[in-house]
Amino acid sequence: MPTKTVPYTAGQERIARYAKALSHPARVYILRFLDKQCACYVGNIVEELPMAQSSVSQHLKELKNAGLIQGTVEPPKVKYCINRENWREARAMFAAFFEEG
Repeated sequence: MPTKTVPYTAGQERIARYAKALSHPARVYILRFLDKQCACYVGNIVEELPMAQSSVSQHLKELKNAGLIQGTVEPPKVKYCINRENWREARAMFAAFFEEG
């Protein structure tokens, strides 16, 4: 028997992508940390968290893939900041989602 596919809307896809990015406490912490900064380097974030730089970099990659942060390469460092447009969108989408209930 063929399986039915659900036609997800673009909005549902975006909120799911944002939710996945927020699914780890380290990423939530990183977003809150970056939200208070204009921008900062990976090393500054590593100093804030009790984990290896490689782990922090993986979390940053997930946040960047979701569009919640953006990075600028300034050799040999990478500077990250919140993607303000997407951050506002994510906050609005979550607020609307929880109000719909």
